[in-house]
Amino acid sequence: MAILSIGEFDIAPGETKKIELPVAKLYTGADVSLPVYITRAKKEGPTVFISAAVHGDELNGVEIIRRLINQKNFKLTKGTLIAVPMVNVYGVVNQSRYMPDRRDLNRCFPGSAKGSLAGRVAYTFLNQIVKHCDYGIDLHTGAIHRSNLPQIRADLSDAETKELAQAFGVPVILNSNIIDGSLREAAERHKTKVLLYEAGEALRFDEFSILAGIKGITNVLQHLGMMRKSSSRKKAITPFVANGSQWLRANASGVVNNHFQLGDQIKKGDTLANIGNPYGDIIDSVIASRAGILIGQQNIPLVQEGEAMFHVAYFSEDDEDIAEEIENAQDTLLPVTDV
Repeated sequence: MAILSIGEFDIAPGETKKIELPVAKLYTGADVSLPVYITRAKKEGPTVFISAAVHGDELNGVEIIRRLINQKNFKLTKGTLIAVPMVNVYGVVNQSRYMPDRRDLNRCFPGSAKGSLAGRVAYTFLNQIVKHCDYGIDLHTGAIHRSNLPQIRADLSDAETKELAQAFGVPVILNSNIIDGSLREAAERHKTKVLLYEAGEALRFDEFSILAGIKGITNVLQHLGMMRKSSSRKKAITPFVANGSQWLRANASGVVNNHFQLGDQIKKGDTLANIGNPYGDIIDSVIASRAGILIGQQNIPLVQEGEAMFHVAYFSEDDEDIAEEIENAQDTLLPVTDV
């Protein structure tokens, strides 16, 4: 295995390093750097990146990486792992989705060394991290006041990417078109196959989402032969591929009373929520247009007309089986607590 060079740092086979990769400066002249964790086995193998907080308010991924690399039994048998817990450092500091120049970093790839601030960060991350990698896992959450059920989004038309998505081991997989300017688009141009993990809510830790993320990354590394497989006899989670999804929107503004939760099976005609006025009168209801599984929802109990409220995934399989698998995943991953 050759020496891996990231910025001014060299990482040899069998070595583990924590480095600070400079990207820009603050008004004060202080450096802003990306924290990067690199661990390499002595044996040749794939190179994988894990990234979090590309959107600075999406913090679940930060905790997933922190816990993953600090596990006592975390050790690669071959290959290299590059983990970047905070890509949008500015956004994390400001608890904001965006960069200080008001740009969405995940629409600024491949970036430019002489472009906008967001473009420069994108350029550094792509050229110093992603270009070295065969595979990547990009960790995200729902937006502010919105939660996502743990799910993988990927280009399922690529057989190897689909195989990795299934190996990750969350119940719901969505075929997701690649968006212009996204990290996934830029990575694909460099032949790096990327899974996008969506789970939880912005600015909040969600334990189920965190544990599912850690387990999923471990599953992928084991699938690639980079880690030894566990001897655990726990039942593997069965993933189901959605053949479509849709956001259901409010047709009135008011106060919301939800009747369903993430992971619930819904049927055509179900009332997902009632919308009322300040006096308690129901002025509208959100009705399911077809059967499916609830994979995303708005959390704040106030809504404006036209606002997206519920993300429903549709499957060719029996929705009852999928809802049961989601419940099994929660039972498997979450610790047992005494009542």
